[in-house]
Amino acid sequence: MKDAAFPSRHISIAINCNADDVYAFASNPANLPQWAAGVSGSVRKSGDNWISDSPMGEVQIRFADANSLGVLDHDVTLPSGETVYNPMRVFPNNQGSEVVFTLYRQPKMSDDDFEKDAQMIERDLQKLRSILEEKQK
Repeated sequence: MKDAAFPSRHISIAINCNADDVYAFASNPANLPQWAAGVSGSVRKSGDNWISDSPMGEVQIRFADANSLGVLDHDVTLPSGETVYNPMRVFPNNQGSEVVFTLYRQPKMSDDDFEKDAQMIERDLQKLRSILEEKQK
């Protein structure tokens, strides 16, 4: 079965804030514009989805239901109609937490674009850490 799975990269960051607090903040779509560069404007609720302006145009975001396992998975439907699944987790790391985002390389994505996406996600996670650790002070 050729190409049955996308190539992937796991991008993680340790945050000096407990996992419950990280989950509570990161799972609230209204907070996305504070830390996720792909969500450049406001976020508004529309049924089970959230709608946001992005550098690519308007996108729809649908998050996993609230849970106690730290699952922050979300689907992003692009202006083209294509939906991209984004696995994301937060879990305890001693007194702090670890956030892991799995980036899938999409079909026809160049090496350069895959690397740029990974760098953007890393910056987003660093921003998330900065916001949450500042709140801890």
